[in-house]
Amino acid sequence: MAKYIFVTGGVSSSLGKGIIAASTAKLLQARGFSVTIQKFDPYINVDPGTLNPYEHGECYVTDDGAETDLDLGHYERFLNVPTSQANNVTTGKIYQTVINKEREGAYLGKTVQIIPHITDEIKRRMMLIANTGEYDIVITEIGGTVGDIESLPYVEAIRQMRWELGVDNCLVVHLTLVPYLSAAGELKTKPTQHSVKELLSAGIQPDILVCRTEHPLNPSIRRKLSLFCNLAPTSVIEAMDAKSIYDVPILMLKEKLDTTIMSMLHLTDRKEPDLRKWKSFLGHLKNPVHEIKIALIGKYIELQDAYKSILESIVHAGVSNECKVHVISIASEEITGSNVAAKLKEVSGIIVAPGFGERGIEGKIHAIKYARENNLPFFLHHRDTMKKVANTVCEQK
Repeated sequence: MAKYIFVTGGVSSSLGKGIIAASTAKLLQARGFSVTIQKFDPYINVDPGTLNPYEHGECYVTDDGAETDLDLGHYERFLNVPTSQANNVTTGKIYQTVINKEREGAYLGKTVQIIPHITDEIKRRMMLIANTGEYDIVITEIGGTVGDIESLPYVEAIRQMRWELGVDNCLVVHLTLVPYLSAAGELKTKPTQHSVKELLSAGIQPDILVCRTEHPLNPSIRRKLSLFCNLAPTSVIEAMDAKSIYDVPILMLKEKLDTTIMSMLHLTDRKEPDLRKWKSFLGHLKNPVHEIKIALIGKYIELQDAYKSILESIVHAGVSNECKVHVISIASEEITGSNVAAKLKEVSGIIVAPGFGERGIEGKIHAIKYARENNLPFFLHHRDTMKKVANTVCEQK
């Protein structure tokens, strides 16, 4: 029987639930367990495919063509295991399935409600991957912040699963924020206490508290969090801000997150975590032999997450070549025929990023023309741009 780990977030969004989930999975995978991760997003969109990148970051496309959340890219990069449409579920998909079943008469005239029909469908999706028998552990990241109205059905589904499967088979990791007030010169635990109370009011006692913080948690703070959040001191995990997301598994290893989870889920220790390749990667990342500049030309450069996979692929390519890549982000709308040379004169190559519609395409064409005429290496990631470039070249001929 598979074990389930649920990752929830409190106090603030953008704390890094996806990275904590991926880091946890990496440590357990390094110990010999078969692990997968899935993301449940509380928005009504059926998938992120139609979302503006400014709203939700990039749309990550899996091997089976599913348009999914960008966190699935982190899952794949950390685990080197492909994901699919089953790994990303939205409230829109849940409601669409339940409403279709209601229209088909599958509920035999019963009143369709949040509980049990919506929560039952959430639980079915949560267990769908585990039912294949391929995985020892399924990690489920719940999007949003505990206390939001839209996340309540997911929290209730977790409560029911813990009751049905037993606490030995289900575990809740709650990621929260411990802010530092410079005026007072101290870390404050009250936001975390309130966040845990939100979970408790929904019937869930978190098993592990992962605390994002800018400063180390001293023993006094750990004891306070342990006492007021009703946790063992060993279950209070420090998550210091890291220079790179790829440092996080090592930081979690030092905090013994993996061994704490294994103890709670009664998992047999298969082997010591083998992170030699991971540490080698970090070594190359932090100690490059040379440096270059690459221009990233796109429409959504104001939001880093809009081109997350492209930026991460640049990091990985640089590491493979022991090279530090400095990415110069340039808005395609700002590029004209008269300034393109000045904007690109110092870079060693360009990447033309994808985007919806025609806005900014002329700037991309100017950049591509400059690259072609000056023998500057470039990658192109846009079907519509490629079509327009081809038409422009044909017209010029």
